[in-house]
Amino acid sequence: MNASIGKAPKTCGYAPVNGLKMYYEIEGSGSPLVYIPHAFGFAGLHSFPALVRSHAVITPDLQGHGRTADIPERPLSLQQHAEDVVALLRHLGIAKADFFGCSYGGGIATLIAVRHPGMAGRVATYGATFGPPEVAHDPEMLRFDQPPTHDSRAHQFNRDSYRQVAPDPDHWPRIWDKVAGMRWEGFSNEELASIESPFLIALGDHDFVRLEHAVETFRRIPDAELAVIPDAGHFAPLSEPEKVIPVIEHFLEKPGRRLPLATAAMGYRPGETR
Repeated sequence: MNASIGKAPKTCGYAPVNGLKMYYEIEGSGSPLVYIPHAFGFAGLHSFPALVRSHAVITPDLQGHGRTADIPERPLSLQQHAEDVVALLRHLGIAKADFFGCSYGGGIATLIAVRHPGMAGRVATYGATFGPPEVAHDPEMLRFDQPPTHDSRAHQFNRDSYRQVAPDPDHWPRIWDKVAGMRWEGFSNEELASIESPFLIALGDHDFVRLEHAVETFRRIPDAELAVIPDAGHFAPLSEPEKVIPVIEHFLEKPGRRLPLATAAMGYRPGETR
């Protein structure tokens, strides 16, 4: 099925992927960029026109997310999501792509860079965690007065969005329980050190993720960059994309070879250092 959004062509479809009938959308044209949304996010919930201008942005609906039905007996895991996305790309005939993953999606994008390095070009993440919760999370930002449930007000946006597109809107309590019950332990130092892709770790200065965790991860990935977005929280790519997307766009579009960064000994020399 083909549609048109302004000047950006859009393709929608379903792919047979690891037992799923996985929904996906491709918006724009150019080099492939896979956008993996936050937990409960899905294709069409948000669009990033600046990225669509120069990329074919591929957004999958993960298992139990958006229009992709859940497999009730199959647990959710970032590892399985990563393999599902890889299978989708193979179904589409895409051998290599750049990735942009938000939160939950950032962990999935990183897993692809670790497990399938030949498929990952540049990898940008926002608000992702690379270690277990006690290391990665800021407890103050994740504190609840009462334990959250599927009908908590904090999850109203995700709940309402899910029910608008899901094959079974009444499955919301079950998929919420499955996502909430996931335990992500993160990566070993060796896995982070093995990443070959140019890699961007972006987060807000008031994110759910500890700044210290982002800095520690930045130091372990060989070709990593770190971007801390000022006056921004965990949902800034959705609430304030004008703060985040230019950073992502710059990372994806900059030339591979650049002038070396000046040290104090080198000094700044126009045309030689930056």
